[in-house]
Amino acid sequence: MNFSIPDEKEIRKAFAEGEEAVVALFGKVTMHVEKLAVQLEKQSVTLKDLQARLSKNSRNSGKPPSSDGYNKPNKPKKTNSLRRSGQNPNGGQPGHKGHTLERSETPDHTETYKPEECTECGTSLEDIVAVGEEERQVYDIPAIRIEVTAHRAEIKICLGCGRENRGEFPANVKRGVRYGTGIKTWATYFGNQHHIPLERTVQVIEDLAGHKISEGSLLKASEELSECVRPSTEATAELLRHAEVLNADETGLRVRGKLHWLHVASSGLLTHYNVHEKRGKDAMDAAGILSEFKGTMLHDHWKSYFGYTNCRHGLCNSHHLRELEFIGKQYEQAWAGDMADLLLEIKAEVEKLKPDRDGFGPEAMKNFERRYDEIISRGFADNPFTPPKKKTRGPMKKSPPLNLLTRLRDYKTETLAFMYDFRVPFDNNAAERDVRMMKVKQKVSGCFRTFEGAERFASIRGYISTARKNSKNIFEAIRDAFLGNPFIPTAA
Repeated sequence: MNFSIPDEKEIRKAFAEGEEAVVALFGKVTMHVEKLAVQLEKQSVTLKDLQARLSKNSRNSGKPPSSDGYNKPNKPKKTNSLRRSGQNPNGGQPGHKGHTLERSETPDHTETYKPEECTECGTSLEDIVAVGEEERQVYDIPAIRIEVTAHRAEIKICLGCGRENRGEFPANVKRGVRYGTGIKTWATYFGNQHHIPLERTVQVIEDLAGHKISEGSLLKASEELSECVRPSTEATAELLRHAEVLNADETGLRVRGKLHWLHVASSGLLTHYNVHEKRGKDAMDAAGILSEFKGTMLHDHWKSYFGYTNCRHGLCNSHHLRELEFIGKQYEQAWAGDMADLLLEIKAEVEKLKPDRDGFGPEAMKNFERRYDEIISRGFADNPFTPPKKKTRGPMKKSPPLNLLTRLRDYKTETLAFMYDFRVPFDNNAAERDVRMMKVKQKVSGCFRTFEGAERFASIRGYISTARKNSKNIFEAIRDAFLGNPFIPTAA
């Protein structure tokens, strides 16, 4: 911008030339100031936007904790909790059943220690009958060792016809030398439940059992297990299709060095994973669950979920609370805190009434809706939208407060789904927890080398998660699957 402020000489010259010269000079200065004001306003908006971006972290937005990096916020001296007064305090609740090591009534082994002589006078006590005993118990794990079982099928010749007859081996004894169900359960349990890498799994088994298994055998065991749990996976998908409420989420997954997507559909008792190259509706359709679902689907605001019009929708309010906290602190807007308080107040009322009722009365619901609408109106009053003078392609950019207000207004029914139907959770944390363990696997292993390997792991993890939700012992559930009797869920 080639313009300089007039100096004293230029001003005096214009004054000497008369009124028109002064007006012309002042006009140039005014035009320059106006341009500077426009430029300053743009820079101010940009600066505010950058400050807002830098202020976002996993605690006040929808960003995952992994995105915090080395800038992870320090824990505040006072816990920055989303709890509000009136809710349960942190820690164990009254009536909570604790866990302690209890005495066993049927110990596996008993060791008796007899006093041989009196500690006072040295008299022999060998023939003295005991008048009582003091018992102490020790819980321990016995030494583990590999056992080799030789299976021999006898061969006999029939004296009547001369035919050679062989005894039948068990169904799981298929080759000359193979690993049994126990060691295959170990091999798959460590890798799929606890995400221990192949090399370390080999070391763990060798240290515990004194036998070195190859990494190839570990992979074959996982491949076999993924087939063994297929009936359970199919039953899980079928139950989710007909569930009343379903949680859905997705997260990035590295496969063959490229970004793929892991999609989860889950409920309180079920978990189903699907790996796909895409994130959107094509991938969701491929899983074959959401396309047939007719209940209430709880999710974040990813637009692809709203492509399913055959079901009702509910939005995750944990996301809303984080955004409201960010706007309240970053933009100092009171309506954000009021909305957060209202959502948590409704949540507390739902939890209080849920044991005895399945919904609010008409008056209570209207009162909450009225307060919700009033807060939204105040928010819009604090954030008037001014369209840009110069039109650009696509939707017009809005501030973060205005974006959230628009979503809360346009998706009011979905935001308050937990209020209209007590079966619907307040948030989508259940699906996010189901996704979290898959992210742990990625942190440990980096990525999956093959798409088939990712699919197998997703199938096994879905089985493990479903078994866990149904209070099954995971080690036993894996062993039963290898034995041809996988856990089959019966309820969503």
